[in-house]
Amino acid sequence: MNNINRRQFVSAAAGMLITAPGLARASTVRLPFDNGERPLVQLPPKRPLIGLTMRPPQLETPFEIFNQGLLTPNDAFFVRYHLSGLPTTIDPAQFRLTIGGHVGKPLSLSLAALKRDFPRQEIVAVNQCSGNSRGFSDPRVGGGQLGNGAMGNARWLGVPLKALLDRAGVRQGARQVTFNGLDTPPADSIPDFIKALDIDHARDGDVMVAWAMNGADLPFLNGYPLRLIVPGYYGTYWVKHLHEINVVDAQYDGYWMKTAYRIPDNDCNCVAPGQKPDKTKPIGRFNIRSFVTSHKDGDRIRAGRPVTFRGIAFNGGTGIARVELSLDDGANWKEARLGQDLGRYSFREWTAPATLAAGDHRIKVRAIGHDGETQPLTPRWQPAGYMRNVVETIGVKAA
Repeated sequence: MNNINRRQFVSAAAGMLITAPGLARASTVRLPFDNGERPLVQLPPKRPLIGLTMRPPQLETPFEIFNQGLLTPNDAFFVRYHLSGLPTTIDPAQFRLTIGGHVGKPLSLSLAALKRDFPRQEIVAVNQCSGNSRGFSDPRVGGGQLGNGAMGNARWLGVPLKALLDRAGVRQGARQVTFNGLDTPPADSIPDFIKALDIDHARDGDVMVAWAMNGADLPFLNGYPLRLIVPGYYGTYWVKHLHEINVVDAQYDGYWMKTAYRIPDNDCNCVAPGQKPDKTKPIGRFNIRSFVTSHKDGDRIRAGRPVTFRGIAFNGGTGIARVELSLDDGANWKEARLGQDLGRYSFREWTAPATLAAGDHRIKVRAIGHDGETQPLTPRWQPAGYMRNVVETIGVKAA
């Protein structure tokens, strides 16, 4: 793996100061909802991605990438920041990860020590933004109007968080662990982006601190040199540029836990469109999702000829039991064939052969998890536009 040097960080930060129109005036895409036109934006070290905002940077993966393999390439992986004060001078030799608070032995660890003195862990896991697909909400809601590309699947390498906490010695009475990155608020009135996990979750053996994805150092825009990996949980917990971990003996009540990233506290995590929930809780695990990636809405195919539909499915960690495809808008379903299993937190590929008669066809796909969870046929709505997982539909014409 090649180390990323300081000059590359400065170059990346400078690139972010260029506005999207200046980068991509002649190259745009249109997402399939109102006001869906977006520029294609290229920031180092990324290929052109779908630009939503620049300060802070929010870049969405073009959906066709997900048909090219189960692992999302590093240079195509989506980008989501909350704060515009990005670090520009990270020196890997001087960088330290601190672990403190309600522990017996506070730690200050170099990157070299993390890689040398602790057990290594590798896991394939999906990182998905809480607001992925928000642009399809009806009625529309505030927040970033994202299509389906604010997600990605990668092979993460690092150290189990449990090993770090055990080395620091968690004291009796510990309740949560908080995580802070090097990105900073642009003004004192804006709260720092700090997230928290319950102590048992933080020590479950799956949560990890990663320094590499897909066999290379983390890209700057995906959190170099360290980021928190919380498999099966939405990306709001996957803190980038992680440099501070604190164990606390009370429920952490910072803005990004107490006020932001809240969902309705009921069985469906939803309310009637336009309504407000009676009570809320922090967002947590993914619900189940699946997509067709081999074809898009509006495609034309040859009637009477064999065709293979292909796609991906994933959930919050129980794994995918089966995927079903409907060629007639949900009237009938056939089971698809599942592909390579990279682990219960990963995308799972599915394929389904079909032969379509001439005419218009509505293709639907739904996934069922090992826990029995399946996707709803109608969208579930919430005021923040989180957790969309309705059965997806595309229309194709066979001729």
